[in-house]
Amino acid sequence: MFSPSRVHVALVGIFSPLACALAAQAPAVAPQQPPAGLSRPTPHENAPLGDIRRMPGDGQGAFKTHQYRDLFAEQGHTPAESKAKIEKAFQQLFHGDGQEERVYFETGANENGPLAYITDWANNDARTEGMSYGMMIAVQLNKKREFDALWNWANTYMLVTDPKNPSVGYFAWSMATDGSARSTGAAPDGEEYFTMALYFAAHRWGNGQGIYNYKAQADKILSGMRHHPVITEMSPFRIHPDDPPFVYPDHPWPSPNNTIREREAAAKGNTAPASTFRFSREPRPETIGPMVDEAHFMIRFVPNVEGGNTDASYHLPAFYELWSRWGPVEDRAFWAKAADVSRDLFTKVTGPETGLTPERSNFDATPIVGRDGTPTPFAADSWRSVSNWSVDYDWWRKDERETVLSDRIQKFLYSQGIDRFVNRYTLEGKPLSTTHSPGMLSTTAVGSFAATPGPTSKAFVEELWNTPIPSGEQRYYDGMLYLMSMMHCSGNFRIIE
Repeated sequence: MFSPSRVHVALVGIFSPLACALAAQAPAVAPQQPPAGLSRPTPHENAPLGDIRRMPGDGQGAFKTHQYRDLFAEQGHTPAESKAKIEKAFQQLFHGDGQEERVYFETGANENGPLAYITDWANNDARTEGMSYGMMIAVQLNKKREFDALWNWANTYMLVTDPKNPSVGYFAWSMATDGSARSTGAAPDGEEYFTMALYFAAHRWGNGQGIYNYKAQADKILSGMRHHPVITEMSPFRIHPDDPPFVYPDHPWPSPNNTIREREAAAKGNTAPASTFRFSREPRPETIGPMVDEAHFMIRFVPNVEGGNTDASYHLPAFYELWSRWGPVEDRAFWAKAADVSRDLFTKVTGPETGLTPERSNFDATPIVGRDGTPTPFAADSWRSVSNWSVDYDWWRKDERETVLSDRIQKFLYSQGIDRFVNRYTLEGKPLSTTHSPGMLSTTAVGSFAATPGPTSKAFVEELWNTPIPSGEQRYYDGMLYLMSMMHCSGNFRIIE
């Protein structure tokens, strides 16, 4: 399906946080006056963190009991049927028709073995988000070849190794599928899933050599997320020392989504895509630091030091609990508290009647207000938040407030029509698009782990069961969320110890 939030990623950074990451990493020109009627937001000073209710111990979820709910089986679908659906989805998305079905593409080999990427087909790039999702799917389903090929491609092309790039040690969040740069900085959600997938791989397959020493690689990424030095350098930057400097083009990159926007603009008699592609090509200093805000125990939206805010959909307390047990010893207390902070953040940033989370918020949970005076809405990144807190409830069951949140969002979306709720809203529930997206439906079904059992939570699970595997131009984000949600809801997305 067509997803407006994802269309803008490769263009102007209006709606998707990853696009905003790109904008944050782009060189900037001298400040310009905002358009008439709009005012530049006042810089925000975050309030201190304050008291956070701590939730020590192992909780009462699957980590302790080793029992994983199968939501499909609870509604009469057999485990064999679920596994068949999951395998079919995996084969289609990883090995199906190259034009309409798959997002996984192998591209030869190097000294470390096969290379492969996951592509956002509609935006014609490869992202750390999708690469790390692909690795997580592969390790959960015991697909070692695909896992290693994706990890090899990420290390070969995405890992920043140029010491003059302040993001050195991180992974560039967006690359062309030929391995050339589309960005030179990072988005932390990719590093988070890389880390968790690598720890699981170490436990499932054991550690190999070099980049396939999975635990050493996970430890390295996780340590860097917290301890990356603060570095200032002058753009343009390279990913590797021998690369040419990366300078943003003065036009949108070719992609199906950009073609759609060009057609829409032409129908309105304007040239919006070209005129709104405003990444400056002038050199500028850029300062990059850790991916966490130390004072607030939170993941950052981007590791750029200037400004700073967070994205609720980046918060993964279920993972943080494991990092507080498996990660570098010196960081374990940090991640234990970060898990509790994330649980608290979810309760503060969600719409009180809708359960919807904004794509970004300040570290003190106050809303980020745009130049037009409106708060950041619920959009594509936000779809993941309900899954994040619900998997936390399933694995750890420490915070009953997560039941309230799942009940709230499912009740609201059910009232909008379970087969037609749209994929962008204000937090108060005003629709901002006309598109119903299977990826959003999928993550909302995962919300049933935390939701109160009843007709509404069951309806979302059944709707996911009956949803076709995403295909066509918009299959990347919808497809990755669909497959992981199918794995979750069938009890096949587990802590691999």
